[in-house]
Amino acid sequence: MAANHDYYLELCARPVQFEKASPVNCVFFDEANKQVFAVRSGGATGVVVKGLEDRNPISFRMEDKGEVKCIKFSLGNKILAVQRTQKNVDFLNFIPDSPQLEYTQECKTKNANILGFCWTSSVEIVFITDQGIEFYQVLPEKRTLKLVKSQNINVNWYMYCPESSVILLSTTVLGNVLQPFYFKGGAMSKLSKFEIELPAAPKASKLSLSERDIAMATIYGQLYVLYLRHHSRTSNSTGAEVVLYHLPREGPCKKLHILKLYRTGKFALNVVDNLVVVHHQDTETSLIFDIKLKGEFDGTVTLHQLVLPARSIQPYQIPMAGPTAVTSQFPVPCKLYSSSWIVFQPDIIISASEGYLWNLQVKLEPIVNLLPDKGKLMDFLLQRKDCKMVILSVCSQMLSEPDRGSLGVIATVFDKLNNEYKKYLEAEQSYNMALEIGQSRNNPPPKRPIRTQAVIDQSDIYTHVLSVFTEKKEGPHKFTIAVLMEYIRSLNQFQIAVQ
Repeated sequence: MAANHDYYLELCARPVQFEKASPVNCVFFDEANKQVFAVRSGGATGVVVKGLEDRNPISFRMEDKGEVKCIKFSLGNKILAVQRTQKNVDFLNFIPDSPQLEYTQECKTKNANILGFCWTSSVEIVFITDQGIEFYQVLPEKRTLKLVKSQNINVNWYMYCPESSVILLSTTVLGNVLQPFYFKGGAMSKLSKFEIELPAAPKASKLSLSERDIAMATIYGQLYVLYLRHHSRTSNSTGAEVVLYHLPREGPCKKLHILKLYRTGKFALNVVDNLVVVHHQDTETSLIFDIKLKGEFDGTVTLHQLVLPARSIQPYQIPMAGPTAVTSQFPVPCKLYSSSWIVFQPDIIISASEGYLWNLQVKLEPIVNLLPDKGKLMDFLLQRKDCKMVILSVCSQMLSEPDRGSLGVIATVFDKLNNEYKKYLEAEQSYNMALEIGQSRNNPPPKRPIRTQAVIDQSDIYTHVLSVFTEKKEGPHKFTIAVLMEYIRSLNQFQIAVQ
C-alpha cells in the first residue's frame, strides 16, 4: 500500500449528504445547477434539493402524479420542471406571491417521446425527443411556454455540457454521428456534426456507441468530446484509450489527442484542474493525463502517456454527524470505486447507495516526489490552479541538501518560471498601451490580463527561495553565487529588468 503522502487525488472534505436511494426515495442529479433531488414517493411525502454551490436545502411537497423521470430547477431556482410521462413536462413557479399552480407543455412533434430536458437559462428550456430538439421560452407569469425553434433529427441519446451550453445528440442507426447544438442569449445554433470512429466494424446495424463511453468537458478553455474506446478484440491493441475530439464554435470538429490507458475493463472519466482523470474500477486506481504536456505527435493526433503512476483516490472516512455521533463510534471507511458510484462532469462523484456527493480534487504536494524530472514537474505544476507555494517549495528543495539539483536543472527551472513571468509582463504591457490608445479614441476598455498563480516574480523568488537559501549558508559559497548568477542570467535571457 502506498504511504499516505502518495495519494494525489482526494474526495472533498465536505460532501453533500442526501437520503440514499431506496424503493421509496428516488435520487436525481441536475448537472447545470449541480443539485441533488431526493424525491420521496413521487414528491407527496417531500422533495429535498441540495447543491454543492448552495448549501441551504430547498424542500417542498408536490402531488404524486406518477413516477418522476426527470426533475430540475431553472438557473436561479425560480421555476421547477418535472417530467412524468414521455409526452409532456410539468412546470411549477417558485416565485414569491405567485400562485402554486402547475402548467404543462406537450412536445410539439407528433408521435415523439421526450428523452429528457435541459434548462439553458432562467427562462429557457430544451426538450430532447427521439425525433429532435425543441427550444422553448417559459413565460412564468402567463404560465405558458413559447416554442422558439425546433429541429427534426433522429436521436438515440443526448448529453448536455452546462459550462459551454452545448447539447450533443447521438444520431444514425449506429449512434456514432454526433450533432452538437449551442444555446446563447435566446438563440439556438447548430455546430458541425462529426463521426466517432468505432474500434471495429460493427457486425449488425445496431446502436454501437453508448453514452457511457462519451463525456463532454472544457479543458484549458476549449470544449472536448471524450470517447472511451475499448480495445477491439481483433487487433493487437494495447488496451483501451480515450480519444479527444475538439469541438470549436466554428469550423469542423477535429480528433486531436489520444490518451493511452494500457488496460481494459470498466472506466469512468472526470476532469479536474484541466487534467483528464480516468478511474479504473478493476484495479481501483485512477490515471491522470495532461494534454498540455508534450506528447508524441504522429502527424494528425498527439498520443499521451500517463503523467504519474496510477494511484487510488485517498482513502476516505465517512464523517459521523448528528446526535448519533458518539465518540466511541469509529468513522466508517468509504468503499472507493464502488459499482454504485456515478460520475458527472467535470469533477463530481455520487454514491447514491450511501447518499453522498463529492467533488474530486487534485493534491499537488505528493506529486513533487512522483515526478523526479524537475523540468517536467515544472511544466505540470505551472498549469495547475493553486501551484505557487508548491513551486516555491520545489525551488527551495532543489537548492538544499539532500535533494540539491545540478546547476543545469536549476537553470531549467528558473527559465520555465521566467517564461511564464515574461508572458504576463508582456500581456500587462500591451494592456496598458491599449488602455492609453483606447482612451484617446474612445475604444471599449481592453480586458485586463489575469494574474494566475503560475506568475512567480522576483520578489516571490527572493522572499521564499533565495533569501532563505543564502541565510542558511549550508552550501559552498561558490554554489550560492552560481545560483544567484543563474537566476540573473535567466531574467536577462527573457529581457526582464533585474530588480
